[in-house]
Amino acid sequence: MTAPFVSMAAEDLSAFGQDPWWLILAKVLAIFLVLVLLTLFNIWFERRVVARMQHRIGPNVHGPFGLLQSLADGVKLALKEDIIPKAADKVVFIIAPVIATIPAFITFAVIPFGPVVGLPFTDRTTPLQLTDMSMAVLFVMAIASIGIYGIVLGGWASGSTYSLLGGLRSSAQMISYEVAMGLSLVAVFLYAGSMSTSAIVAAQEDVWFGFVLLPSFAIYVIAMVGETNRAPFDLPEAEGELVGGFHTEYSSLKFALFFLAEYINMATVSALATTLFLGGWRAPFGLAQVWPGANEGYWPLLWFFGKILVFIFFFVWLRGTLPRLRYDQFMAFGWKVLIPVSLAWIMLVATLRVARNEGTFDNLEGPVVPIVAGLVIVACLALMFWPSRTPAPAAGATEPAARPTVRPGAFPTPDLPEAGAVRGAAAPLVFEESDR
Repeated sequence: MTAPFVSMAAEDLSAFGQDPWWLILAKVLAIFLVLVLLTLFNIWFERRVVARMQHRIGPNVHGPFGLLQSLADGVKLALKEDIIPKAADKVVFIIAPVIATIPAFITFAVIPFGPVVGLPFTDRTTPLQLTDMSMAVLFVMAIASIGIYGIVLGGWASGSTYSLLGGLRSSAQMISYEVAMGLSLVAVFLYAGSMSTSAIVAAQEDVWFGFVLLPSFAIYVIAMVGETNRAPFDLPEAEGELVGGFHTEYSSLKFALFFLAEYINMATVSALATTLFLGGWRAPFGLAQVWPGANEGYWPLLWFFGKILVFIFFFVWLRGTLPRLRYDQFMAFGWKVLIPVSLAWIMLVATLRVARNEGTFDNLEGPVVPIVAGLVIVACLALMFWPSRTPAPAAGATEPAARPTVRPGAFPTPDLPEAGAVRGAAAPLVFEESDR
């Protein structure tokens, strides 16, 4: 047997399951507090970044730099009147936000925040991770998929047509993009040889999977935006046609739980992307060679949360830049583009692994072949978005039909261009000078 595709990550889970009950409780409370504080910070961060993009100031009064604005908004939201519609199923209406929120917290149980560290003032060592298992990534996907039930049940139990349509949209959207997200992770499993999150981080000691498995990384990033119902994929709560979508009838704390679940899910998919594709808690490239202690102690927490904030900025950047997609275009993109490309990429990665195990690429150093293949697939994916030119009308084309006569009292509408819709920038407006 020749050298494997890459060095297989050993699943050393012996460090887990050794903590006393008080340390497990401390980790659970720490994760809960981190997620709540991260949510408050992300709300403030989003408002400040979007304000910068729109040449506004944003929150800057409450607390230093306006950092307490999110806390003030949360208190105000909790003190609002809690309304339950008469047509709602009261039990399901109340339980739905809880079902959407709890899985968002549970998924962080298997995310590694750092290596094994020593506890201050004690001789005990513990990993900066609540627990790990051989199927940890599948555990994250399974728990995250439960959150959709809260949205669907919330939309159904509200007794509103808009809420029901928003819940149906969300279920179709999450199912579609969870398929693409799951397929994008198969190449990671093949490359790392493990589904354990700590083992996947250990397998990226030499090179991050975001570079080696670039198509998987690109597909995951697109799918995670659709999975979290964020702009430009926030179609379940599109106010243009569905008022507020699945949470139209919610108020006070129950609406706050939906709001909290959305932002925690943003942190969850960002943490999973960091773990699977960007080396997890490992320091950026080159820093460990200059500073040997960059990946030791509590310093990896800085690299881990720094990478998460990069993804959070990406979410905010998309919201402040791109308009909302049309629903049929969004669903067609998931089923007709992301899923076929994911399947083709999985077949290519599996073929390359078999070829490497059989010694076909023994003369090549490093992961050259998968990187080149990934660049080719990403280029093909980018060409699908290249705008196509409108063909010129044929010589013998028929003239457009004459516009019907406008009946008296009808709303005046402008005439359409004779050659059809015009692409590109509109012609500049020219106003005639009036004599005064």
